[in-house]
Amino acid sequence: MTDADKLARQRFFAISLLRLTGAILAVVGLVTLAGRTTLPPEVGMVFVLMGVADFLLVPRFLARKWKSPQP
Repeated sequence: MTDADKLARQRFFAISLLRLTGAILAVVGLVTLAGRTTLPPEVGMVFVLMGVADFLLVPRFLARKWKSPQP
């Protein structure tokens, strides 16, 4: 495995981990909004918004940043 392959694998793992974290954060926020925790609903809304942003926006930003230059 070349260094480029290792770097690509690490970046893919990082993006996948960020997506998973965002999904979990959004679910925790939805559970909080449903009243299943002792946290106030405002905290749940913040969790949902941060989770959705983490799930949708951050991986795209990183993929664009890490994109290989076109020859």
